[in-house]
Amino acid sequence: MGTRLTPEQTDFVAAVRDFAKRECGTRDQRDALTGSGREPHSAELYARLADFGWLGVCLPEEYGGAGGGLADACLFLEETSYGMVPAGGFVTTVITAKAYERFGTERQKAEVLAGAVRGAVLAIAMSEPAAGSDVGALSCRARRGPDGDWLIDGQKTWISNAHVADSILLVARTGGAKHAGLTMFHVPAGTPGVEIRGIETMGGREVNDVFFSGVRLPADAVVGEVDNGWRQLMAGLNYERLFLAATMLGLTRRAFDDAVAYVREREQFGRPVGSFQALRHRIADLATEIECTRLLVREVAADCDAEPDRLFPREASMAKLKATETAKRAALEGMQMMGGYGYATEYDMERHLRAAVVSTVYGGTSEIQRDVIGKSYGF
Repeated sequence: MGTRLTPEQTDFVAAVRDFAKRECGTRDQRDALTGSGREPHSAELYARLADFGWLGVCLPEEYGGAGGGLADACLFLEETSYGMVPAGGFVTTVITAKAYERFGTERQKAEVLAGAVRGAVLAIAMSEPAAGSDVGALSCRARRGPDGDWLIDGQKTWISNAHVADSILLVARTGGAKHAGLTMFHVPAGTPGVEIRGIETMGGREVNDVFFSGVRLPADAVVGEVDNGWRQLMAGLNYERLFLAATMLGLTRRAFDDAVAYVREREQFGRPVGSFQALRHRIADLATEIECTRLLVREVAADCDAEPDRLFPREASMAKLKATETAKRAALEGMQMMGGYGYATEYDMERHLRAAVVSTVYGGTSEIQRDVIGKSYGF
């Protein structure tokens, strides 16, 4: 793809943009769909996205998907984020689905990937109270029962969308220490022994504690290879970091456009406040940073599509770092330019800020991304 869109991608972006304006283009529409912003995921609207076939944008055609690449998924994420479409379940779904696509059995793929295309939400459970950035330190344990089944005990935390998920991809310890002995498991919603407790956040109901108490899974619940979960996780880093970057690129563009619209209309001292040099320079700097971010995200997506079996840890980390830090800056600058109105819940800027602040934490903190980038140069 490079940094330019094909005619098909241009039409796709236009269709998603039109959908967003029509279905959730006003504050009243979004409030009705999200419980006034408390629920980032609307099952009602998500079902409509499934009807258009967009939820399978980068999933294989044999499971009902469109067969597109990462670049297409990034465009979808960017535009739904820009349009403030309450489809928060899509990010974790597409990240998780790519793991099943690469490592799942044919039965698992037929169930999970086809379900995702139809609107099923997927979640992935890695983080624990004592294992966040250091995923290799996780202790949630899976052991074999006498009949070959798996018995799971432990706790996961900060699990996005677990409360609306049709299934959870669990990463548990099956042996060894640190990165050795991790295994992925397919856990359908409603499995006995699984308890989900919501964690209230600045962004509403997004994340959860998930407890596994004597959970019994069949032998064929393993996704991929036993004790090889760490390698499988590493293979998915391109997807996770790129998708999060694309999402935050969309939010950055929206925060910027909202701020520009405000300073065009707001007058002080007899002229629009945007005409003052102090704000013009802020706008110029942000516009330049947004364009740099857009080019980076699209270029990394194109590289990943061109070489699907190659990992791009440095480039994916750069995209995630740049996009999330730029989103945070854009929302903060937007609030500053709007003054008190940027802080008021009457406007969307405070929502943009709440969404942007956490983006530098989840999916690997900015500090972790910098460490990955630095290590790639031998440091």
